[in-house]
Amino acid sequence: MSIWQTIAQAISEHTDRTFVPEPPRELAGGCINSAFHLSDGTTSWFVKTNTAARLDMFEAEAEGLDELAAAEAIRVPRALCTGTTAGLAYIVMQHLELGRGGQGWDTAGRQLAALHRRQAAAFGWKRDNTIGATPQHNDWQSDWVVFWRDRRLGFQLGLAATQGYGGRLQSLGEQLLDRFPALIDHAPVPSLLHGDLWGGNMAFTSAGEPVIYDPATYYGDREAELAMTELFGGFSPDFHAAYREAWPLDAGYRVRRELYKLYHVLNHLNLFGGGYASQAQGMMQRLLAEC
Repeated sequence: MSIWQTIAQAISEHTDRTFVPEPPRELAGGCINSAFHLSDGTTSWFVKTNTAARLDMFEAEAEGLDELAAAEAIRVPRALCTGTTAGLAYIVMQHLELGRGGQGWDTAGRQLAALHRRQAAAFGWKRDNTIGATPQHNDWQSDWVVFWRDRRLGFQLGLAATQGYGGRLQSLGEQLLDRFPALIDHAPVPSLLHGDLWGGNMAFTSAGEPVIYDPATYYGDREAELAMTELFGGFSPDFHAAYREAWPLDAGYRVRRELYKLYHVLNHLNLFGGGYASQAQGMMQRLLAEC
């Protein structure tokens, strides 16, 4: 049985409807997984594949989509099933017709604020997941400073050291970790976060409805989410204005934003190398000058 026959059988079992697909159409845009559009001419599904060892990553993604959907704040594609076959792991989810533009940026800002209103008793999540292909540890922690220091920046710095990025990067990193209490100088609540919300992970349906996908879900400081929306661009000023109108930010966000961006820059260093080391060092130097 081919991989597509296996996946079609899984879809049939989970929908109680026989699904006999046309040949899959590979989609562009992914740098970690392979993506496909699978349709029988009536019903369509979005399928991602990777090596069988990545099944846990897809299972965490499916649970993350369920967590976001349960908030009923902003639309996400619903996950149908995950599994392995022929040495590959796969996830099947609802296929949505998406575009990159839209008039709904203000709606997206308000809906993200509503998502962040869903809160937990502590920071973290019920399971670990990934940020890109990098492990992301989400053990529950009552203290946000400790969570961000140990589970986020400390972990990324340690990973960078194992990949040969030592010296100045690690020296600055150690100084920064020691000064966390002075940099995170507010008391955030544990908000439900998408976790990896850059411009490539939000789009709009043909009806203009905002959609977010490819999550790295956990409960954390909502400012960590907003910081990433400002890191790689792609979000309209209307989005930011609408969010702030729905839920204004605390004083001091400008400095904390750089600390939260640093996590993603270090992750890109660990994933892709290149000039991210010098970018991370520059960010750390600027942050240390603030405290």
